[in-house]
Amino acid sequence: MKKLVLTLAFICICVVTFAQNQPTVGDVLVVQAPSGESYNHIDFPRLNILVKRGKLASYSPVIDNTVIVEEVVTKDNVTYVIIKKKDGTKFFGFQSSAEVNYEKALASGELTVVAP
Repeated sequence: MKKLVLTLAFICICVVTFAQNQPTVGDVLVVQAPSGESYNHIDFPRLNILVKRGKLASYSPVIDNTVIVEEVVTKDNVTYVIIKKKDGTKFFGFQSSAEVNYEKALASGELTVVAP
């Protein structure tokens, strides 16, 4: 009987833990500074594309921006989310949304989840 209770408790804890890591539409996230020169897991344009469009070759305009999850897509057991800025403006003045590899972006620190 003890083994049954412990097994059920362990399964419940695993389900609750797994459910908290899944993104949902409407989640609020914050874009952080990239660890290297560019973002690896957020689909922002490269710096040379920004220069060609007449912008400054820097990611500083998007750092510390609050974004909202607009769509959650799962491909081959990898979760991607489509993000948009919370204030409704565009990233760098021309990109309205961006695709993000959710798990890798959180693990690398490019995104952080805002506590509700």
